[in-house]
Amino acid sequence: MTARVDSMDQFRGYTVAGMFLVNFIGSFVATPAIFKHHNTYVSYADTIMPQFFFAVGFALRLVMLRNVETMGKAAAARKAVWRCVALAVTGLVIHHLDGNYRAWKELEEGGWAGVLGNAFWRSPFQALTHIAVTSLWVLPVIAGSGRARLGFGAVSGLAHLGLSAWFWYDLLQARRVIDGGPLGFLTWAIPTLAGSFAFDAVKEHGTAAARVVLRWSVPLMLGGYALSCVNGFTWAAPPFIAPDAPVNLWTMSQRAGSLSYQTFSAGFSLLVYALFIWLVDSRGWRAAVFADLGRNALAAYIVHDLAGDAVKPFAPKDSPWWWAALSFAIFFLLTWRTVRYLNQQGLWLRL
Repeated sequence: MTARVDSMDQFRGYTVAGMFLVNFIGSFVATPAIFKHHNTYVSYADTIMPQFFFAVGFALRLVMLRNVETMGKAAAARKAVWRCVALAVTGLVIHHLDGNYRAWKELEEGGWAGVLGNAFWRSPFQALTHIAVTSLWVLPVIAGSGRARLGFGAVSGLAHLGLSAWFWYDLLQARRVIDGGPLGFLTWAIPTLAGSFAFDAVKEHGTAAARVVLRWSVPLMLGGYALSCVNGFTWAAPPFIAPDAPVNLWTMSQRAGSLSYQTFSAGFSLLVYALFIWLVDSRGWRAAVFADLGRNALAAYIVHDLAGDAVKPFAPKDSPWWWAALSFAIFFLLTWRTVRYLNQQGLWLRL
Protein backbone atom coordinates (compact mmCIF):
# COMPACT_ATOMS: atom_id res chain seq x y z
CA MET A 1 0.00 0.00 0.00
CA THR A 2 1.25 3.52 -0.82
CA ALA A 3 1.91 6.14 1.85
CA ARG A 4 -1.30 7.98 0.87
CA VAL A 5 -4.82 6.59 0.79
CA ASP A 6 -7.14 8.90 -1.13
CA SER A 7 -10.27 7.99 0.83
CA MET A 8 -8.48 8.76 4.11
CA ASP A 9 -7.15 12.08 2.78
CA GLN A 10 -10.70 13.05 1.79
CA PHE A 11 -12.12 11.81 5.11
CA ARG A 12 -9.49 13.75 7.04
CA GLY A 13 -10.18 16.86 4.95
CA TYR A 14 -13.90 16.55 5.64
CA THR A 15 -13.14 16.26 9.34
CA VAL A 16 -10.96 19.38 9.26
CA ALA A 17 -13.73 21.26 7.45
CA GLY A 18 -16.22 20.03 10.05
CA MET A 19 -13.92 21.32 12.78
CA PHE A 20 -13.85 24.73 11.07
CA LEU A 21 -17.65 24.74 11.03
CA VAL A 22 -18.39 23.76 14.63
CA ASN A 23 -15.51 25.73 16.16
CA PHE A 24 -16.58 28.92 14.41
CA ILE A 25 -20.38 28.84 14.52
CA GLY A 26 -20.77 27.08 17.86
CA SER A 27 -20.74 30.29 19.86
CA PHE A 28 -23.55 32.03 17.94
CA VAL A 29 -27.01 32.22 19.51
CA ALA A 30 -28.56 31.59 16.07
CA THR A 31 -26.67 28.31 15.55
CA PRO A 32 -28.87 25.16 15.67
CA ALA A 33 -28.27 23.00 18.74
CA ILE A 34 -26.92 20.05 16.73
CA PHE A 35 -23.85 22.07 15.73
CA LYS A 36 -22.93 22.91 19.35
CA HIS A 37 -21.20 21.00 22.12
CA HIS A 38 -23.56 20.31 25.02
CA ASN A 39 -21.65 17.74 27.11
CA THR A 40 -24.94 15.97 27.88
CA TYR A 41 -25.47 14.09 24.60
CA VAL A 42 -23.70 13.51 21.31
CA SER A 43 -24.32 16.19 18.68
CA TYR A 44 -22.86 16.60 15.20
CA ALA A 45 -20.19 18.81 16.76
CA ASP A 46 -19.21 15.92 19.04
CA THR A 47 -18.61 13.56 16.09
CA ILE A 48 -15.75 15.64 14.70
CA MET A 49 -12.96 15.16 17.24
CA PRO A 50 -13.27 11.33 17.36
CA GLN A 51 -12.81 11.31 13.59
CA PHE A 52 -9.40 12.95 14.03
CA PHE A 53 -8.40 10.11 16.34
CA PHE A 54 -9.82 7.59 13.88
CA ALA A 55 -7.64 9.11 11.13
CA VAL A 56 -4.63 9.10 13.48
CA GLY A 57 -5.12 5.40 14.23
CA PHE A 58 -5.34 4.63 10.51
CA ALA A 59 -2.15 6.54 9.70
CA LEU A 60 -0.26 5.38 12.78
CA ARG A 61 -0.76 1.72 11.93
CA LEU A 62 0.21 2.33 8.29
CA VAL A 63 3.41 4.14 9.28
CA MET A 64 4.35 1.73 12.08
CA LEU A 65 3.96 -1.37 9.92
CA ARG A 66 6.02 0.24 7.17
CA ASN A 67 8.74 1.43 9.57
CA VAL A 68 8.92 -1.90 11.38
CA GLU A 69 9.50 -3.56 8.03
CA THR A 70 12.18 -1.11 6.89
CA MET A 71 14.03 -0.23 10.12
CA GLY A 72 13.02 -2.79 12.74
CA LYS A 73 10.72 -2.65 15.78
CA ALA A 74 13.00 -0.74 18.15
CA ALA A 75 13.89 2.01 15.69
CA ALA A 76 10.28 2.34 14.54
CA ALA A 77 9.11 2.65 18.13
CA ARG A 78 11.73 5.29 18.97
CA LYS A 79 10.76 7.34 15.93
CA ALA A 80 7.08 7.16 16.85
CA VAL A 81 7.76 8.14 20.46
CA TRP A 82 9.75 11.22 19.43
CA ARG A 83 7.01 12.27 17.02
CA CYS A 84 4.44 11.99 19.82
CA VAL A 85 6.64 14.01 22.16
CA ALA A 86 7.09 16.69 19.50
CA LEU A 87 3.33 16.83 18.96
CA ALA A 88 2.72 17.07 22.72
CA VAL A 89 5.14 19.99 23.01
CA THR A 90 3.47 21.66 20.02
CA GLY A 91 0.10 21.16 21.69
CA LEU A 92 1.27 22.72 24.93
CA VAL A 93 2.66 25.73 23.06
CA ILE A 94 -0.55 26.24 21.06
CA HIS A 95 -3.07 25.45 23.80
CA HIS A 96 -1.08 26.92 26.74
CA LEU A 97 -1.17 25.91 30.38
CA ASP A 98 -3.93 26.86 32.80
CA GLY A 99 -3.19 29.94 34.87
CA ASN A 100 -3.07 33.71 34.55
CA TYR A 101 -0.77 35.27 37.13
CA ARG A 102 -0.72 39.07 37.12
CA ALA A 103 1.65 39.60 40.01
CA TRP A 104 4.74 37.82 41.31
CA LYS A 105 3.05 37.47 44.69
CA GLU A 106 0.39 35.20 43.19
CA LEU A 107 3.04 32.85 41.82
CA GLU A 108 4.96 32.97 45.07
CA GLU A 109 1.90 32.13 47.14
CA GLY A 110 0.95 29.25 44.86
CA GLY A 111 4.41 27.70 44.92
CA TRP A 112 5.65 25.12 42.44
CA ALA A 113 3.18 22.51 43.64
CA GLY A 114 0.22 24.83 43.42
CA VAL A 115 1.09 26.28 40.02
CA LEU A 116 1.88 22.94 38.37
CA GLY A 117 -0.99 21.20 40.14
CA ASN A 118 -3.47 23.56 38.49
CA ALA A 119 -1.73 23.96 35.12
CA PHE A 120 -2.75 20.80 33.25
CA TRP A 121 -6.49 20.37 33.75
CA ARG A 122 -8.26 22.31 31.02
CA SER A 123 -6.40 24.38 28.41
CA PRO A 124 -3.44 22.02 27.68
CA PHE A 125 -5.62 18.98 27.07
CA GLN A 126 -7.15 19.85 23.75
CA ALA A 127 -6.90 18.09 20.39
CA LEU A 128 -3.15 18.05 19.73
CA THR A 129 -2.13 17.07 23.24
CA HIS A 130 -4.81 14.40 23.43
CA ILE A 131 -3.68 12.95 20.09
CA ALA A 132 -0.05 12.86 21.26
CA VAL A 133 -0.80 11.18 24.60
CA THR A 134 -3.28 8.73 23.09
CA SER A 135 -0.83 7.77 20.33
CA LEU A 136 1.79 7.01 22.98
CA TRP A 137 -0.76 4.96 24.91
CA VAL A 138 -1.72 2.73 21.95
CA LEU A 139 1.80 2.51 20.54
CA PRO A 140 2.59 -0.90 22.16
CA VAL A 141 -0.26 -2.57 20.24
CA ILE A 142 -0.81 -0.43 17.13
CA ALA A 143 1.31 -2.74 14.97
CA GLY A 144 0.03 -5.86 16.71
CA SER A 145 -2.71 -8.36 16.01
CA GLY A 146 -6.38 -7.52 15.84
CA ARG A 147 -6.98 -9.48 19.05
CA ALA A 148 -4.31 -7.48 20.90
CA ARG A 149 -5.76 -4.16 19.74
CA LEU A 150 -9.33 -5.17 20.50
CA GLY A 151 -8.36 -6.33 24.00
CA PHE A 152 -6.32 -3.21 24.65
CA GLY A 153 -9.22 -0.97 23.63
CA ALA A 154 -11.65 -2.90 25.84
CA VAL A 155 -9.34 -2.77 28.86
CA SER A 156 -8.70 0.95 28.34
CA GLY A 157 -12.41 1.70 28.15
CA LEU A 158 -13.26 -0.38 31.21
CA ALA A 159 -10.39 1.21 33.16
CA HIS A 160 -11.82 4.64 32.37
CA LEU A 161 -15.28 3.49 33.43
CA GLY A 162 -13.97 2.09 36.72
CA LEU A 163 -11.95 5.21 37.52
CA SER A 164 -14.96 7.38 36.62
CA ALA A 165 -17.17 5.47 39.03
CA TRP A 166 -14.51 5.70 41.73
CA PHE A 167 -13.61 9.41 41.57
CA TRP A 168 -12.79 10.68 38.09
CA TYR A 169 -16.25 11.65 36.83
CA ASP A 170 -16.94 13.93 39.80
CA LEU A 171 -13.45 15.44 39.61
CA LEU A 172 -13.57 16.17 35.89
CA GLN A 173 -16.94 17.87 36.30
CA ALA A 174 -15.59 19.97 39.16
CA ARG A 175 -12.53 20.94 37.11
CA ARG A 176 -14.65 21.52 33.96
CA VAL A 177 -12.07 19.74 31.84
CA ILE A 178 -12.08 19.73 28.03
CA ASP A 179 -12.43 16.53 25.98
CA GLY A 180 -11.87 14.11 28.84
CA GLY A 181 -9.01 15.92 30.56
CA PRO A 182 -5.75 14.22 31.62
CA LEU A 183 -7.29 10.70 31.68
CA GLY A 184 -9.08 11.13 28.38
CA PHE A 185 -6.49 9.04 26.53
CA LEU A 186 -8.08 5.89 28.00
CA THR A 187 -11.22 6.30 25.90
CA TRP A 188 -9.74 8.29 23.01
CA ALA A 189 -7.91 5.02 22.39
CA ILE A 190 -11.21 3.52 21.18
CA PRO A 191 -11.71 5.60 17.99
CA THR A 192 -7.93 5.53 17.46
CA LEU A 193 -7.86 1.74 17.43
CA ALA A 194 -11.01 1.66 15.31
CA GLY A 195 -9.04 3.59 12.72
CA SER A 196 -6.31 0.95 12.80
CA PHE A 197 -8.90 -1.73 11.97
CA ALA A 198 -10.17 0.42 9.08
CA PHE A 199 -6.62 0.45 7.72
CA ASP A 200 -6.53 -3.35 7.86
CA ALA A 201 -9.81 -3.51 5.95
CA VAL A 202 -8.57 -1.17 3.20
CA LYS A 203 -5.25 -2.99 2.95
CA GLU A 204 -6.93 -6.38 2.62
CA HIS A 205 -10.08 -5.57 0.64
CA GLY A 206 -9.24 -2.40 -1.29
CA THR A 207 -12.30 -0.74 -2.79
CA ALA A 208 -14.52 -3.49 -1.34
CA ALA A 209 -13.58 -2.44 2.21
CA ALA A 210 -16.65 -0.18 2.53
CA ARG A 211 -18.92 -3.14 3.28
CA VAL A 212 -16.54 -4.53 5.89
CA VAL A 213 -16.13 -1.16 7.62
CA LEU A 214 -19.88 -0.58 7.50
CA ARG A 215 -20.56 -3.94 9.17
CA TRP A 216 -18.22 -2.99 12.02
CA SER A 217 -19.81 0.42 12.50
CA VAL A 218 -23.29 -0.78 13.45
CA PRO A 219 -22.37 -2.92 16.52
CA LEU A 220 -20.19 -0.13 17.90
CA MET A 221 -22.89 2.52 17.52
CA LEU A 222 -25.49 0.21 19.06
CA GLY A 223 -23.04 -0.69 21.83
CA GLY A 224 -22.43 2.97 22.65
CA TYR A 225 -26.15 3.64 22.77
CA ALA A 226 -26.71 0.54 24.94
CA LEU A 227 -24.11 1.81 27.42
CA SER A 228 -25.96 5.12 27.65
CA CYS A 229 -29.12 3.15 28.52
CA VAL A 230 -27.43 1.81 31.67
CA ASN A 231 -28.23 5.26 33.05
CA GLY A 232 -31.37 4.34 34.99
CA PHE A 233 -31.68 1.02 33.10
CA THR A 234 -34.19 2.52 30.70
CA TRP A 235 -34.26 3.57 27.07
CA ALA A 236 -32.07 6.65 26.74
CA ALA A 237 -32.79 9.37 24.22
CA PRO A 238 -31.21 8.35 20.89
CA PRO A 239 -27.98 9.99 19.72
CA PHE A 240 -28.28 13.61 18.56
CA ILE A 241 -31.33 14.12 20.79
CA ALA A 242 -31.15 15.96 24.15
CA PRO A 243 -31.55 13.50 27.04
CA ASP A 244 -34.47 13.42 29.43
CA ALA A 245 -32.61 11.31 32.01
CA PRO A 246 -30.14 12.50 34.66
CA VAL A 247 -26.62 13.17 33.35
CA ASN A 248 -23.94 10.91 34.81
CA LEU A 249 -20.93 8.78 33.82
CA TRP A 250 -23.07 6.69 31.42
CA THR A 251 -24.16 9.74 29.43
CA MET A 252 -22.64 10.35 26.00
CA SER A 253 -20.41 13.33 26.80
CA GLN A 254 -17.37 14.72 25.01
CA ARG A 255 -16.37 16.64 28.14
CA ALA A 256 -16.28 13.42 30.15
CA GLY A 257 -14.84 11.36 27.28
CA SER A 258 -17.36 8.78 28.46
CA LEU A 259 -17.19 5.16 27.32
CA SER A 260 -20.66 5.36 25.75
CA TYR A 261 -19.70 8.46 23.76
CA GLN A 262 -16.38 7.11 22.51
CA THR A 263 -17.86 3.72 21.56
CA PHE A 264 -20.69 5.31 19.61
CA SER A 265 -18.33 7.83 18.02
CA ALA A 266 -15.91 5.10 16.91
CA GLY A 267 -18.81 3.38 15.16
CA PHE A 268 -19.99 6.64 13.64
CA SER A 269 -16.45 7.33 12.36
CA LEU A 270 -16.45 3.91 10.70
CA LEU A 271 -19.82 4.72 9.13
CA VAL A 272 -18.60 8.02 7.69
CA TYR A 273 -15.35 6.48 6.48
CA ALA A 274 -17.25 3.66 4.74
CA LEU A 275 -19.05 6.37 2.77
CA PHE A 276 -15.71 7.92 1.75
CA ILE A 277 -14.30 4.54 0.68
CA TRP A 278 -17.34 4.09 -1.57
CA LEU A 279 -17.28 7.63 -2.93
CA VAL A 280 -13.52 8.06 -3.36
CA ASP A 281 -11.95 4.64 -3.84
CA SER A 282 -14.84 3.00 -5.69
CA ARG A 283 -16.42 5.86 -7.64
CA GLY A 284 -13.46 8.20 -8.04
CA TRP A 285 -15.10 11.24 -6.41
CA ARG A 286 -12.76 13.95 -5.09
CA ALA A 287 -13.28 17.37 -3.48
CA ALA A 288 -10.38 19.80 -3.91
CA VAL A 289 -11.07 21.48 -0.57
CA PHE A 290 -10.94 18.15 1.29
CA ALA A 291 -7.72 17.21 -0.51
CA ASP A 292 -6.07 20.49 0.48
CA LEU A 293 -7.11 20.30 4.11
CA GLY A 294 -6.61 16.56 4.50
CA ARG A 295 -3.03 16.52 3.27
CA ASN A 296 -1.87 19.37 5.52
CA ALA A 297 -4.16 18.93 8.51
CA LEU A 298 -1.79 20.20 11.21
CA ALA A 299 -1.15 23.40 9.27
CA ALA A 300 -4.92 23.78 8.78
CA TYR A 301 -5.44 23.38 12.53
CA ILE A 302 -2.97 26.14 13.35
CA VAL A 303 -4.12 28.49 10.59
CA HIS A 304 -7.79 28.15 11.54
CA ASP A 305 -7.07 29.49 15.03
CA LEU A 306 -5.31 32.53 13.58
CA ALA A 307 -8.04 33.16 11.00
CA GLY A 308 -10.71 32.81 13.68
CA ASP A 309 -8.97 35.40 15.84
CA ALA A 310 -9.03 37.77 12.85
CA VAL A 311 -12.72 37.33 11.95
CA LYS A 312 -14.47 36.60 15.25
CA PRO A 313 -14.12 40.14 16.72
CA PHE A 314 -16.46 41.32 13.95
CA ALA A 315 -19.02 38.58 14.56
CA PRO A 316 -20.76 39.06 17.95
CA LYS A 317 -22.46 36.05 19.52
CA ASP A 318 -25.91 37.60 19.04
CA SER A 319 -25.40 38.19 15.29
CA PRO A 320 -28.34 37.32 13.00
CA TRP A 321 -27.98 34.00 11.17
CA TRP A 322 -27.05 35.61 7.85
CA TRP A 323 -24.17 37.56 9.39
CA ALA A 324 -22.96 34.45 11.21
CA ALA A 325 -23.08 32.53 7.92
CA LEU A 326 -21.25 35.28 6.02
CA SER A 327 -18.60 35.54 8.73
CA PHE A 328 -18.07 31.79 8.61
CA ALA A 329 -17.74 31.87 4.82
CA ILE A 330 -15.05 34.57 5.06
CA PHE A 331 -13.23 32.65 7.80
CA PHE A 332 -13.44 29.37 5.87
CA LEU A 333 -12.19 30.83 2.60
CA LEU A 334 -9.36 32.66 4.35
CA THR A 335 -8.23 29.48 6.08
CA TRP A 336 -8.62 27.17 3.10
CA ARG A 337 -6.85 29.45 0.67
CA THR A 338 -3.95 29.91 3.10
CA VAL A 339 -3.57 26.15 3.47
CA ARG A 340 -3.85 25.72 -0.31
CA TYR A 341 -1.05 28.25 -0.80
CA LEU A 342 1.14 26.38 1.70
CA ASN A 343 0.49 23.15 -0.19
CA GLN A 344 1.35 24.73 -3.54
CA GLN A 345 4.62 25.97 -2.08
CA GLY A 346 5.43 22.52 -0.73
CA LEU A 347 5.20 23.68 2.90
CA TRP A 348 3.90 20.60 4.69
CA LEU A 349 3.61 20.62 8.48
CA ARG A 350 3.79 17.07 9.77
CA LEU A 351 4.99 15.41 12.95
